[in-house]
Parts: sequence; structure tokens; C-alpha cells
Amino acid sequence: MSAALHIAREEWRLLRRDRVAVLGLALLLLLTAVATFTAWEQRRTTDAERARHQAQVDHEFETQPDRHPHRMVHYGHFVFRPLNPLAAFDPGIDAYTGHTLFLEGHRQNSANFGDVRQSSLLLRFGQLTPAFVLQVLAPLLLIFVGHAALARERESGTLRVLLAQGVRPRQIVAGKLLALCGVAAAALLPALLALLWIGAATPAPASLPVAMAAGYGVWLLIWAAGIVGVSAWFGRGRDALVALLALWAVSVVLVPRLAPEIAASALALPTRFETDIAVARDLAALGDSHDPDDPYFAGFKKKVLAQYGVSRVEDLPVNYKGLLGMEGERLTSALFQRYADAGFERQAAQLRRVDGFALLSPVVALRRLSMAAAGTDLENYRRFVEQAERHRYRLVQELNRLQAEKLSFAGDRSSRDSRISHAHWHGVADFRYEAAPPVEALRRVAPAAGVLLLWLAMLAGLLGLATRRLGRVTR
Repeated sequence: MSAALHIAREEWRLLRRDRVAVLGLALLLLLTAVATFTAWEQRRTTDAERARHQAQVDHEFETQPDRHPHRMVHYGHFVFRPLNPLAAFDPGIDAYTGHTLFLEGHRQNSANFGDVRQSSLLLRFGQLTPAFVLQVLAPLLLIFVGHAALARERESGTLRVLLAQGVRPRQIVAGKLLALCGVAAAALLPALLALLWIGAATPAPASLPVAMAAGYGVWLLIWAAGIVGVSAWFGRGRDALVALLALWAVSVVLVPRLAPEIAASALALPTRFETDIAVARDLAALGDSHDPDDPYFAGFKKKVLAQYGVSRVEDLPVNYKGLLGMEGERLTSALFQRYADAGFERQAAQLRRVDGFALLSPVVALRRLSMAAAGTDLENYRRFVEQAERHRYRLVQELNRLQAEKLSFAGDRSSRDSRISHAHWHGVADFRYEAAPPVEALRRVAPAAGVLLLWLAMLAGLLGLATRRLGRVTR
């Protein structure tokens, strides 16, 4: 072990004299710091803006004058998706999904105003965030720093000298690996400080930043082991560099870009136009509440009359129009939810297809882990949409209930003449998003973490084979 430490110290001393390595590490640290402060400021500004808009629309809803309840159903309401604290580290899919939902009766709208649709196309190639720096740029730095770690010793002839002096191949490899892990730790340190800063400045659970830090630590260990193994395998440093750059281009750039396209072509989502046509067809099949001869709503009317023991809707103790609105909303909401669930399930199936590519590229597993811990993955977006839909349903049904209880059937002739007090709007539209508990997020992190550990174990085995080959080649 002392020999390995001595080799690591010598390697660090060599790297300190290498201006390219020092400059590259300094630039990476600077990029991480700039990305952290920029992403944090952008997240803080965006979250404050959404909170301000939410307060504004809540105030406008509550200050509406006396109206007919069904007018308020169509007046609608807006809800805005709050940002997770760790979104400053990894924004995930937040730039591609909408953050504003318009809630109204008889419809389930999709979220709008995604950042990608409002920004330049350059945003599609990745934002400058700490996650992007660690996922894409940090491995590149490790490649340029460590590609010649063992190939250089073989080219210069010092490897034979070390072996002749009794230093074992595994000690040499361990020393080189330890030195490169030191560079990886230095590259990871600003990100760890950023996670600690975000955790201290926000009420984010401590387990999630720890999971993210551990995932990125394993990610850089994977690259360190792979770089040292490739350097041990090739006899010249430039050959090792070309091979490592090819591996980086395929695993970090090509596969993550190609995997979603393959999954989308294999499990294509229906277009918005196709979905609208299908929904309209199913809505027509449900029945028409405005048609007195409609079979379903004629049966509903008989059921209501029998429930209250009367023969005419005029004799009901409640407004039949309000009951009709509540029943129609129940039917249409169930239909909308069925289509929404089918869409999310198809997207989840696509993601499972993409997850299969993690066996070809560990960055696929890393991104899944990072987004799940940061709360910026598909499951968290779905959680917001589903909570907003439940809120919409409660809001509309409460307004329908007010129509049923506060207005008489005989007097409910027009929305202009029949109104109730604006005091009924207070507190009805308040929306509070509940984030997923940390245990649920950690459960989604576990499979991706397992894939990363599998990659690390596999590369450790390959590094062992390269070490044995190193001893045989130099004899």
C-alpha cells in the first residue's frame, strides 16, 4: 500500500507541473461554480415569479363580483408548478414540460409554457448546470488527465524498471487509480459544496442531496477505473486517448441522444389532434345532459326523483341543474383521467425502454438517478398534473354544489339574473402542491444506483484483467 501511495504522490506531482491538467481542472471548477450560481439564481427568480403569479390569480378569482356559480366554472383558474429546491442542480425535464395549468369545467387542459418552446434551440443541447458539468465535461477532463497514466510508463521504459525493483503491477495500477480518483474528487468537490449550500438554503431533505452526491461519485469512479484500464491496455498514450475519446463520444453524447428516439419510434405517443378526436368521440358516447331524451341522463333524472321521493324536478329540495352539472363533471373527468393515465403510462413505457440503454451507457442510469433525487423527472411532473386535476375537480364540483344548494330550479333561468354572493369564492381555489416524500424518491433512485454499481464492478473486473496483462506484457 505504501508503494501505491508513493506512486500516487508522484503522479500528483507530475500533474501539478502539467499546465494543461491544472488549467483544465481550474476551468472545470470555475464552470461548476458559475453553473451553480447561475442555476440557483434562475431557480430562485423563476420560483418567486410563479409564486407571485399564483398569488395574483388567487386574488383575482376571489375578488370576482357576485356571479352565477356556473359562470365561475367557465371563468376558470390558473395553477403554477413550484420548483423543487434541487432543480437548481439538475433541472431534468422541467425545461421541456409546461408549468402553467388552466383549470376549467368540462375540460382537462395540459400544462403550457415550457422553457424550450420559448427559448432558442440551443437549450435543447443542454443547460449549463452542475449536473451537465459533471455528466459531460468532468469525464472529458479525466480522460485528458489520465489517458497516459500507464501507457506513458510503458513508452518511457520506466514500467520495466519499477517491476524489476519489485513493485507489483497491482500496486502500480492502484497508485495511478488513486491519483486519478484524487482529480475526480477535486472536480466533484464544488458540486458537493453546491448540494450542501442548496440543502442549507432550502428545506430539502438531506437524504436526497446525499443520494445525488453518491451517484455522481460512483459515476466519476467508473470513469477513473475505465481510464486507467484502457491506459494499461494500450502501449501508447495517443492510442489510449483516441479510444477513450471514442468511448466518451458514444456513451455520453450518442447513446443518450439516440435512446429516446428509438424508444419514441417503438412506442409512439398519439398526437394531440388524434387524442382530441378520440376524446370528443367518447364524450359524445357518454350522453348529452342538455338533451331530455338522452338515455343516460333520462335514467339519472328518474334516479334523482326516486331518491327524493318527488315526481317533478321543480319539487326537488335542490336545484336539479346543479345536480346535472355535478354528474356531467363526474363522467367527463373520469374520461379525461383515463386518457391522461394512458398517456403517462405510455411515456413511462418509453422511459423503461430508455433505461435498457443504461447497459450500454452508464450516463443513462446517472441521469435517471439525478432527476429522481432532484424531483425533476416524469414522475414528479405527473404528480403535479394529477394533483392539479384533483384540485380542478374539487373546485368545479364545489361550484356545481353551490348552484344546486344556493339557487332554486325555478329561479335559475339565466346566469345574468341568478347570482350568489362573491363571499363563496374565498378559499375555494387555493392550490397547495405536495412534493413526493423522500422515501418515494429514494425508491426510484435505487434501480439506477444498482446499474451504476454494476458498471463499477464490471470495470473493476476489467481493470483486474488489464493489471494481469500488464505484468505479462512487460516480462
